[in-house]
Amino acid sequence: MKAAAGLGLAPVLARSGVAAVLSLLKFSQSNDRSHMRGKFQGPVVISTWPFGEKANETAMSILSRGESCLDAVEKGINVIEADPDVRSVGYGGLPNADGVVELDAAIMSGLGHRAGSVAALQRIMHPISVARKVMELTPHVMLVGEGALRFALKNGFKKTNLLTPKSKQHWLEWKARRDSHDTIGMVALDLNGNLATGCSTSGLAWKLPGRVGDSPLIGAGLYVDNDVGGASATGFGEEILKYCASFLVVEHMRSGMAPEEACKAVLKRITTKDPKNKGVQIGLIALNKNGQWGGASIKKGFSFAVASPEMGILKEADSVLL
Repeated sequence: MKAAAGLGLAPVLARSGVAAVLSLLKFSQSNDRSHMRGKFQGPVVISTWPFGEKANETAMSILSRGESCLDAVEKGINVIEADPDVRSVGYGGLPNADGVVELDAAIMSGLGHRAGSVAALQRIMHPISVARKVMELTPHVMLVGEGALRFALKNGFKKTNLLTPKSKQHWLEWKARRDSHDTIGMVALDLNGNLATGCSTSGLAWKLPGRVGDSPLIGAGLYVDNDVGGASATGFGEEILKYCASFLVVEHMRSGMAPEEACKAVLKRITTKDPKNKGVQIGLIALNKNGQWGGASIKKGFSFAVASPEMGILKEADSVLL
């Protein structure tokens, strides 16, 4: 199926029956191509990777009830954090070089331009929820390591052994797969026109203890401006950090670019500034104030999920490298 202008030729895949609150439509070769314009009416949520569909189901059920985009982002990401089959986020995430799972997460609200994040957090299943507490209960933006753990425990979070048998076996075998940076990133627009974004990850597998990537850093792994839109990133965190990728996507949208165009512009800068980055993978997603969405990646293989109350899709992103 050929996508409309601005979306390229990447295939759009339908997903039906994902939740009772969603009336998802099965796409066909019909003449009605309104669902392919990269813009949805009403509340919208966009997430990274195919597992983002599960996150979107929960987020959209919240948004459809008229609740806040901040609640939608937190609870949607919670679903992936608790899934042991997603070995790059939360419970079951692949550990660092010492066999310890360290989690990073951040959340940002367009309303009030507030943010909270945690990094190198151990033994807490839902770092995105701890990040929200940092935002709402402290004058700070980021807590890390032991300080983040103490804060989480003080606020009612329980310690959990995050290293599942499968993840432990991978660590013991030391099967490093340096392309597996499947961060869950999400941007949501609610019925009140407010935006929020969040991301959560266990980071680079087999990383040095204490390593922090882009995900918990405002402007790198995520960014939102309530007057413009929001963005989130996934992939090789060190390069995302160097270019403040999510912030730059939002600034391109501020200048008038459509979300997909803005994502591509940032990725082209990353690969032009340092040609070695043509060998890494970075994926970006974006959603603007009007419900227009888009995403792009350096190389083929990145997909993202989008949902509204009427439909949901899984789309393979256009890549900036042919």
